[in-house]
Amino acid sequence: MFDSLKAIVDAFPSLLLGTSVTLQLTAFSVSIGTILGTLLALARLSRYQFLRCSARFYVDFFRGTPLLVQIFTIYFGLPALFQNLSLEFQLARFSAAIIALSLNSSAYLSEIIRGGIQSIEIGQWEASFSLGMGKLQTLRHIIFPQAIRRMLPPLGNEFIIILKDTSLVAAIGFEELFRRGQLIVANNYRAFEIYITVALIYFGLTLLSSRIFTWLEELMNPVKSNKNK
Repeated sequence: MFDSLKAIVDAFPSLLLGTSVTLQLTAFSVSIGTILGTLLALARLSRYQFLRCSARFYVDFFRGTPLLVQIFTIYFGLPALFQNLSLEFQLARFSAAIIALSLNSSAYLSEIIRGGIQSIEIGQWEASFSLGMGKLQTLRHIIFPQAIRRMLPPLGNEFIIILKDTSLVAAIGFEELFRRGQLIVANNYRAFEIYITVALIYFGLTLLSSRIFTWLEELMNPVKSNKNK
């Protein structure tokens, strides 16, 4: 028992560093994925068929292929492709991880954002246009503020999914939380103690994320806001 606790205590600083890297990776991926997802959602809602079809193919491709395959394709496949073209190209592990997670998450986030936009009644658009507002103004000032409240629950779920999916980049040797755990186990052979600690850290992060999104939902709930007033 004492040896198990000692192994966990000794490993904790390294695991905390891995946790910090995991959170950074998640934050970058969600931020980039949200921007790309918003553009994809607008493309899916465009009146131009080429934009709709292109965005639909992108979403179907990244949702229909395993994230691990996408990570390997970006980290190993792209340099190999450039090498075949007699060009030197190499991606850092962190960059490859962010690109893969961002591209993958943007496909899912785009559907959440598109659904949120489409959930707003058509009368809101018509009323805005009657006041002389353009489409972009309507999206920014009328549609998005209302849609974001409806999107928060699925956005929270997607954030948690991305947070857990960061563990897959350990396959290319990137030292986030799970990879740090693997390296520690390779040194001290205390697999159960280290992996259960890693699992508990992920559990704590997902629980905290869930509580934050629940708080945001309550904060942005117009009914509760009016009651508080």
